[in-house]
Amino acid sequence: MKGKAHVYKRAHINTDEIIPARYLNVDKEAELAKHAMEDIDKDFVNKVQVGDFIVGGADFGCGSSREHAVWALRGAGVRVVIAEKFARIFYRNCLNNGFIAVECKEISEKVDDADELEIEISTGEIKNNTKNEVYKFEPLSDFAEELLNSGGLMNYVLKKKRI
Repeated sequence: MKGKAHVYKRAHINTDEIIPARYLNVDKEAELAKHAMEDIDKDFVNKVQVGDFIVGGADFGCGSSREHAVWALRGAGVRVVIAEKFARIFYRNCLNNGFIAVECKEISEKVDDADELEIEISTGEIKNNTKNEVYKFEPLSDFAEELLNSGGLMNYVLKKKRI
């Protein structure tokens, strides 16, 4: 997977900043996408392209357990969120919704806005093609990959039920 980085270096970006609570009466990804990240980056929806990556600091996705945060990012075209560390509930919501979340130490200090990145999930490598650097992360577990390949938890359960 290749994409452009949108870097938010600060720690503790919460779900209310990813998708403000005032939009939680919406459950359509395309509608949520119009407001993704707007309270910390008013221009995000104009900059993001389908297939891009968000790079964040520690505790990304803290706060409430809303799945809307994942839906808003996916609806905006974000393919992967890479953070130094995720809030556990956000990370689990990503996997449950078939959305890729990768933890990579010190990533927000190594990557700049608009860097072109390439991620190899199976090998645990992020290539920064702009800076000609490679960063390592712990590859996803077999179960996490199976959830992602199934399109999320519900599809995984339905698939297992048919077997």
